[in-house]
Amino acid sequence: MTPPETQDLPCETKLQRCLTMLRILPTSMLLIFALISNASGDERPNIIYILADDLGYGDLSCQGQEKFTTPNIDALAATGMRFTQHYSGSTVCAPSRCALLTGKHTGHCVVRGNAEVKPEGQQPMPADTLTLGHLLQTAGYKTGIFGKWGLGAPGSASEPLLMGFDRFYGYNCQRLAHHYYPYFLWNDRQREILWGNFGLEEQAYAPDLIQEQTLKFLEDNQKQPFFCYYAMIQPHAEMFAPEEYMVKYRGKFLPESAYKGTDGGPNYRKGGYGSQPESHAAFAAMVSVMDDDIGELIAKLEELGIADNTLVIFSSDNGPHQEGGHDPDYFNSNGLGRGHKRDLYEGGIHVPMIANWAGKIEAASETAHLSAFWDVLPTIADLVGVAPPHDCDGVSFLPTLLGKEGQTASEYLYWEFHERKGREAIRWGDWKGVRYNVDQDPNSRLELYNLRNDPSENSNIATGYPEVVEKLDRFIQEAHSESPVERFQWQGERRGMQGAEAKRK
Repeated sequence: MTPPETQDLPCETKLQRCLTMLRILPTSMLLIFALISNASGDERPNIIYILADDLGYGDLSCQGQEKFTTPNIDALAATGMRFTQHYSGSTVCAPSRCALLTGKHTGHCVVRGNAEVKPEGQQPMPADTLTLGHLLQTAGYKTGIFGKWGLGAPGSASEPLLMGFDRFYGYNCQRLAHHYYPYFLWNDRQREILWGNFGLEEQAYAPDLIQEQTLKFLEDNQKQPFFCYYAMIQPHAEMFAPEEYMVKYRGKFLPESAYKGTDGGPNYRKGGYGSQPESHAAFAAMVSVMDDDIGELIAKLEELGIADNTLVIFSSDNGPHQEGGHDPDYFNSNGLGRGHKRDLYEGGIHVPMIANWAGKIEAASETAHLSAFWDVLPTIADLVGVAPPHDCDGVSFLPTLLGKEGQTASEYLYWEFHERKGREAIRWGDWKGVRYNVDQDPNSRLELYNLRNDPSENSNIATGYPEVVEKLDRFIQEAHSESPVERFQWQGERRGMQGAEAKRK
């Protein structure tokens, strides 16, 4: 099979540049004054945000995983802080990443589910979206994303280099990121053909190439503050790892989980997962690759002499998947949580988070501070002295990171998911409300759980606490706003829009 030809995409238009400048100008002017007043030295920390793909809360040995170990990530926790009550932006890739980069939960951000754009890419964010990348650019940071984007097709107004990133290397499309031996990766705006993967060949393992570019970015920018968004593709299916890692786990997790997938033909490497007769071993191997890469990254920071001035945050975009032969229950991937990826129960959205910053964050510390992806943007904005957008849903957890007083929190956390007939969830203190089939019945009953007493959400106690159910329902109504994208609207909203259009005609 012949891979796609090399393709250069057009640069951003003058109009797009103007829109970008208008969007960030007020913050930029404030920053210029701040920089002038602090011209005596640049002590701003480097920031690395590492995002695993479909890694469950229980998939790290520091989080209770017993079948294999993750020594390098464990070391981050041993010298940093574990967040035990942290939540992803959503229960699948695209909306979770949108919430992370915009500081908005899925009742407000535009992308609220996975939505394909053919032949390559996903639903874009609007051109005037202000991202974490933009904020850090205004603060004088060099910004780069390495790994998976998934928030706008090549050539759209929502490709990485138009969304606050100076450097991009990896996959634009999350569907093509299913493949660990792809035909090409994006190098900024150019397709880099991987000739070693021509036809059925498997010579160029994409995570290795992405790791190389990530380390190069650190080297190239060691003399200036940088933001590295490392959006790793492991351990998302397909379940592939290099043989040198497979041999470490082969035969250790019997009986094996076998998967028959797509191994040739016209749909090969277009989204369908490849076959894997040893999915248990492959999963452990994939997490081991990820752990080794993180260890290598930390070693690079130390080699460059910048480890002590670098904040490293590690998390996962949602709960564990059940695809390509992976059996998360075998590994207890979601810990005590009920459900998996695509659920709004704890197993789908309760994720690990570790923060590490030598000399700033207390070693071997742990916090139960309630937080979510949309809190990351205001936290980093707080750290670098830039005001977050006025419509940000998040609350900075910088006081928690630095062990200072005055930490506040959102009144509640909210999620909505526009797939699987529509789902909503809300957390208020120890209370958790979950509603399914929202798109079919917006008045479907809200399930109620007390996570302090029932962390596995086994006992729906809604009938015993009607006043709590009523309060959570009010929060849900308050948190939801109608999306401008029709596919991310509830059925009643779509009908209302269609009726309004009919009246206008």
